[in-house]
Amino acid sequence: MNRKQLTLLSVLVIVIGGLGLLLNSRKTSSWQAGGSAIGQKLLPDFPMNDVSQITITQGTTNLNLARQDDLWRVKERWNYPANFTEIGDLLRKMWDLKIVQSVKVGPTQYGRLELLPPDKGTNGGTLVEFKDKGGKAIKSVLLGKKYVRTGESSSPFGGGDWPVGRYVLVQNSAPTVAVISDPLTDVEPKPDRWLSKDFFKVEKLRALSVVSTNATNSWKLTRDTEGGDLKLADKKEEEQFDTTKASSVGYALSSPSFNDVVSPEAKPEDTGMNQPLVATLETFDNFTYTVKVGSKTGEDNYHLQVSVKADINHQRTPGKDEKPEDKEKLDKEFQEKVKKQEEKLKQEQSYEKWTYLVSKWTIDPLLKERKDFMAEKKEETPDTTTQAPPVEKKEETAADIAKELKLVPPLPDKPAEKPVAAPDDKRDKEAPPPETKKEDK
Repeated sequence: MNRKQLTLLSVLVIVIGGLGLLLNSRKTSSWQAGGSAIGQKLLPDFPMNDVSQITITQGTTNLNLARQDDLWRVKERWNYPANFTEIGDLLRKMWDLKIVQSVKVGPTQYGRLELLPPDKGTNGGTLVEFKDKGGKAIKSVLLGKKYVRTGESSSPFGGGDWPVGRYVLVQNSAPTVAVISDPLTDVEPKPDRWLSKDFFKVEKLRALSVVSTNATNSWKLTRDTEGGDLKLADKKEEEQFDTTKASSVGYALSSPSFNDVVSPEAKPEDTGMNQPLVATLETFDNFTYTVKVGSKTGEDNYHLQVSVKADINHQRTPGKDEKPEDKEKLDKEFQEKVKKQEEKLKQEQSYEKWTYLVSKWTIDPLLKERKDFMAEKKEETPDTTTQAPPVEKKEETAADIAKELKLVPPLPDKPAEKPVAAPDDKRDKEAPPPETKKEDK
């Protein structure tokens, strides 16, 4: 490599490095603009442990989360238990959020950043208020327009922009507009989103029976061992039960979920609980679940109610060859199991007073009809060939029989052969024509 090539290569490296620094500075420049507040907490000294109420307002929609009896509850869902994990995450975020850009704008520019009060239409923000037990405001934050970063290259999945932050207005004695690095997209006044989604779970299913409003569709499946094949309990002689079609039922309601809850004052006629489909699920741990499925909503959800009871064994039966040194360990394990079962029963019985909205997928095993478990019958293929019309039978003659059997009539006796005359040369010559006699005149 000569000096000229080396110089050219060095210049190229410097240019590429400079471009790289320029691009990197452009990517981070949005977080470097103005203000000594960069890096400081958005809510200094935020007493998150003192927060007992959270109000989220967007437009004319309000959501109220309140702590009652050591439980967070959703007021707009008849004080149903709230998702403590979601609330805890929000409080920790607000305590930890830092300013990545301070914005110097006057109130006349708030609309461009969607930082007007929530009731001001499309330019209104989302107001989040944190209050103490007595309802006194601790901190208030107005969430405005999401800060979007434009992608430099088009994505094969479409769209190159994504939210990386949000404009916020801290409402205090000196209102501050800033940008935070979390878009807080989940902070919305949607009651169903803030519900605790803990639910009952059917474990170690032993038997499942369904009583339909149509008696012919009722059925019961049982199994002898955990994980064993399910059998049709009242199988009729003409029925051909298919165990493979029943295998999915073995996991019915093993991990159900719900989408929303219904008002406790809802009438049975409106939820379908006046004529429900009733399913009874029994487990090897002696838990019994009675599930009622009501009417279907316009969003493909079904109304559901559940009641739970259990026959918990509190006395352990020692094994035949159990050693004394193992007794203490086994007794301890048994008592722990009993405690877990009692806690499970108490928790699941708390769902009995509610009517839930669940997806069709959740209760699909319960909606099966009796015929869905039967083997498919093989249909016989009909004979589609066209038969000729019957021909009138006539009396057969001997000739007909012979023709059918392809009989050949016997040949006549061969006549005796005559001796062949020896060839005569004279005969071979043509005989002269006969003479014609002249008539006498």
